[in-house]
Amino acid sequence: MNLRDVTMQSRKANGRARSKVVGLAVSAMLFSASLTQAQDGPDYEDLLAGFADAERWLTYSGDYSGKRHSPLTQITPENVARLRPVWTFQAGTTTRGRGFETTPLVDDGVLYVTGSNNYAWAIDARSGRSFWQYQRNLPNNLTYGASAPVNRGFGMLGNRLFMVTLDAHLLAFDRRSGEVLWDIELADYRIGYAATLAPLVVDDKVIVGISGGEYATRGFIDAYDPETGARLWRFNTIPRPGEPGSETWPDDPEILARGGGGTWMNGSYDPELNLIYWGVGNPNPDYYGDQRPGDNLYSNSLVALDADTGELRWHYQFTPHDLNDWDSNHMPVLAEIEWQGSSRQVVMVGNRNGFFYVLDRVTGELLLGKPFTATTWARELDADGRPIILNDGSQGCLPDPWGSTNFMPPTFYPGLDLFILTARETCATFVPEEPANQPGVANFGGVVYIDGEQGSGALRALDVHTGDLVWEFTYPSPTFGGVMSTASGLVFAGDHEGNFMAFDAQTGENLWHYQTGSRIWGAAAMTFMLDGQQLVLIPSGTTLTAFALEPLN
Repeated sequence: MNLRDVTMQSRKANGRARSKVVGLAVSAMLFSASLTQAQDGPDYEDLLAGFADAERWLTYSGDYSGKRHSPLTQITPENVARLRPVWTFQAGTTTRGRGFETTPLVDDGVLYVTGSNNYAWAIDARSGRSFWQYQRNLPNNLTYGASAPVNRGFGMLGNRLFMVTLDAHLLAFDRRSGEVLWDIELADYRIGYAATLAPLVVDDKVIVGISGGEYATRGFIDAYDPETGARLWRFNTIPRPGEPGSETWPDDPEILARGGGGTWMNGSYDPELNLIYWGVGNPNPDYYGDQRPGDNLYSNSLVALDADTGELRWHYQFTPHDLNDWDSNHMPVLAEIEWQGSSRQVVMVGNRNGFFYVLDRVTGELLLGKPFTATTWARELDADGRPIILNDGSQGCLPDPWGSTNFMPPTFYPGLDLFILTARETCATFVPEEPANQPGVANFGGVVYIDGEQGSGALRALDVHTGDLVWEFTYPSPTFGGVMSTASGLVFAGDHEGNFMAFDAQTGENLWHYQTGSRIWGAAAMTFMLDGQQLVLIPSGTTLTAFALEPLN
């Protein structure tokens, strides 16, 4: 078969020539076959179906629940030792030791991948070869986007892909060509805004959050029309004067306007309740609380929003009046579990403050809150669910600003009822200083000293009924690798040393590992079937690696 290389180039001019699509060598016959099958692309019913089609992974977590638990069973604890790399894709763009933090989407044998500095690709899932590449022309005066130039993935609906940018825009692409269809501004990047998450697509809405809580900004969650880019609603995570929650701040519009509350990690969705669950970041200034007495809602909270209107249904604040940058930007995990003799719809969070939480996802009622690390900051919650602070830092070290866990996705294993997450044991001293509150300049309000000699990490499996530790696998250093599980009894995770590993879900036994050559930071594995073979993919550094079982001789 003769393969004809096609070079595709297109440019969308928007007054500043901001978007560029660069065509790469493409196998025309193979790609056209994929496109023929994918003319309509996945619709909302397909997104609702989640893992029903084994050859698809259509959302950041694979489905709306955030469990990151695949039903695939071809790779098992008995044969995982035969797992071998089958291809790699080199991005050629990195982020000061972080690199890929994305979760690829896959449909009809094509992977859709975002990378650092707002690169993006369509990749042949069989070979790792690019069909098209996009590179955004970013301004040279980025604020938050310059300090963390990462991206965590696409959203998808039909033949449209959606990606946020480091200069705080939302783009829609034609997934067949990489052409930018529309480009809208979320906020002004010059005062500290950026965007890094994977958009959440819910029916006729593209839902996104914003980064920039370390700057004098106000966070928000937005919904946009996927066809036009028109904004449908906005929920401000820091209220305006007179709005509910504003009583937890000083009566000063300027303080509220720069109150932080970034929403830089995507959320989960319950279609039956029509509720979106989204984590909110730290108040600003991060470490200096004298300018913002009070609980500072809705910072460090989980908010449940009506998907149609953005109206707040309930909230739960994990760390009132945060002074340690312990954002609540985690993946909320939705499940139905047995709770004290009856079935309960819950949302679970392993929080940066060191506590594991189980909440009723209909009402927000606290069902369980228990530490999952050795933190001395607090060891229990009071009757109102507030941490009882034992150590404000004056009695020794606290978890560092990256916290006891972070944005790296956990997994929930149904049947075993295990919440499995990456835990970090660290030691830091926080020294607050009065900040300048200057637009476009980082506004931490202090410095942090981290004791590198005391850091370690672990993969921990928690009993969701009690919060008790069931098993753990220790890492030599604090780690940012995410977690995925499969119905065959496997858990996949990675560490700061670049090891990608598979574990027995029941016991935590390490069954297999592969040295990727770069730290696994923020990313978690994903998996799908292709041509009768289960593939497992992990991003690491500048490389995306695909694994499959080595055939038996």
